[in-house]
Amino acid sequence: MFCPKCGSILMPKRDASKKMLVCSCGYRTGDVEQARIKETIPRPEKEVEVVDTKDMQALPLTEAECEKCGHKKAYFWTVQTRAGDEPETKFLRCEKCNHTWRDYS
Repeated sequence: MFCPKCGSILMPKRDASKKMLVCSCGYRTGDVEQARIKETIPRPEKEVEVVDTKDMQALPLTEAECEKCGHKKAYFWTVQTRAGDEPETKFLRCEKCNHTWRDYS
């Protein structure tokens, strides 16, 4: 709840046996049964998007050695997985065995 006088958030406070909501400007509510602060943070729908193998032909190929099979070519794409002032994460997928890994360099 917010203060009707100044618009600040009302904070729960116990005064003797009464529970009330008070504001820094001096506004007070009457006796309230239950007062608590609750914050909900929405989660993003997708954290990392998975590239389907049928879409791999649209991605560029690069020279990179697969850690799993040793093949020398891989498809790659980049995703901004960290803060905006940090570099993108480069994902690679082996052309031969479809093993996927990240390149942080």
